[in-house]
Parts: sequence; structure tokens; C-alpha cells
Amino acid sequence: MDTMLLANLSARVGPEDTLWVVGDFAFGPRAKDAKWLNNLFNRLPGRERHLVVGNHDGQATQSLPWTSVSHTAEVADGNGAPSVLNHYPMITWHRARRGALHLFGHVHNQWMGSKNAVNVGTDVWGYVPVTIRDIAQRAKSLPQNRHWQDVERGVEL
Repeated sequence: MDTMLLANLSARVGPEDTLWVVGDFAFGPRAKDAKWLNNLFNRLPGRERHLVVGNHDGQATQSLPWTSVSHTAEVADGNGAPSVLNHYPMITWHRARRGALHLFGHVHNQWMGSKNAVNVGTDVWGYVPVTIRDIAQRAKSLPQNRHWQDVERGVEL
């Protein structure tokens, strides 16, 4: 599996690209093996590599030489459109009323997300990395979260 995921990453992430891992970089007994983790990390493509911490990202994973390690991150695409990254799906987030997409994982293929909160887990994307453009396109095809009006009353998407 590692070989396939790394090959897919290398096919889509160039040497000048920025890579965001939205949690669960490694799992299982080897995820505590510093040598194995370093080898895996060193094979990642991209100029910058960021980790948004997931529930399986222990201290060994967080100690790798990431460009940044955080529990939540806010990023903008090339056009300035904001996205909020968190490993866990959230019902609302910073700038949600202003069109910020929320990108999450954790739930695997149990929920694809909604029109403003998209599951970016590799298992729901054919095990290939995705761009913000890919995510925004999928978001348009997803339904509004049924609880959106409960927390963001009067806000249409």
C-alpha cells in the first residue's frame, strides 16, 4: 500500500508543490518506528510538507521534519479562496459564512461531506492526492449539510 500511495503522490505532486497531509500519515506498529517513518517521509514529493494532526499521528510522526504541524490550518488557493483543514469533520469553522471550504478526513468512506465540507481522505479519491480545484468541483455536487441551518441560521450557500 505504501508503494502505491507514494507512486500516486509522485505522479501528481511536483517538486515545487505544497503537500498537506490531513491526518493519519502512518498507522500500525511501524508508525512508532522512527527509521521507517523517516524513510517514508523522505520519499514524499513537494517543496513543503505540512501535517494536520490526526488521531493516529503520534509523537514520532509529529516529530518528522514537516514544514508545519498543526491541528487546524487555514490555507488559500492561488486565487485567494480560503480552506480550513482539520482531520475531523466540523459543523462550522472560521470563515464558513464567507465561503471557506472545510477539508477533513477521519471518517474514511462513511461520509463524502457536504457542499462546503469535503472529505479529502485518500480512500474516497481513488488513493490519489487531490488539488483544491478537484475538491471545490466535488463540493458543488454534494448536498448541503442538514445541520447547516442549525448553526449558521439564515446563511445560504
